[in-house]
Amino acid sequence: MTQPYYRDLGGLTFESTTHAQGAWNEHEQHMAPASALLTHVIDGEFAKPGLRISRLSFEIYGIIHAGQFGVRTQVLRPGRTIELVQADMICGDRVAISARAWLLATSDTADISAIEDAPMQPLAVAAEWNGMSPWPGGYIESLEFRTLGEPRPGARQTWLRSQHPLVGNGEVSPLAHLVRLADTANGLSGREHPDRLLYPNVDLQIHVHRLPQGEWLGIDGVQQYGPDGVGLTSSILNDELGPFARTEQILTLRRR
Repeated sequence: MTQPYYRDLGGLTFESTTHAQGAWNEHEQHMAPASALLTHVIDGEFAKPGLRISRLSFEIYGIIHAGQFGVRTQVLRPGRTIELVQADMICGDRVAISARAWLLATSDTADISAIEDAPMQPLAVAAEWNGMSPWPGGYIESLEFRTLGEPRPGARQTWLRSQHPLVGNGEVSPLAHLVRLADTANGLSGREHPDRLLYPNVDLQIHVHRLPQGEWLGIDGVQQYGPDGVGLTSSILNDELGPFARTEQILTLRRR
């Protein structure tokens, strides 16, 4: 059996495996699977018929230490049609990540559905790519990449997937399945080589206008640097049906 990113130890306690290993430090978790694990917990704790996650907001407070950790959940704003919930990842004695999710009531709006974001070219025309090799860590090694068009520093369109399960037992939602890849956008869209510049993100914001499906995530991303050490990675997320979400990641820029 393919090893998962996390082992579920019960009671909202989990343990990361080598596949969750981060790219900046070998003793930390990558934000991508960590954000998916918190999405999975929110799904399990707060899922209700007729309500769905519409926005996920992750605040990263520091190194996400590898190994065993717990998750704490709470309802911040209860409601039948609009609800705000929170899930905190607790590593040792501190909160490493706080995730907030807005749950909104669903209704039939198929007759007025309209998407302005341009869809990516299909997976069938994408080429195999190993350009993430400068990035170390078990998480990056767990992924498969396909690239589109002529990328340039600061902009890239990429299809990616992982065949490792998120957790060792139980099913995860299609949203959590693809959220575990979304934070990869920052590395894919890099303007500078990581040997010259560190540009970790301190947050991840995902606005979901359609629930996704499938194994592959398409990331149409751009990265921009301001003049005072702050940057931004912005992406349109696609599944094989087209765009379904947008993401933003604010960056701290630090020369090597």
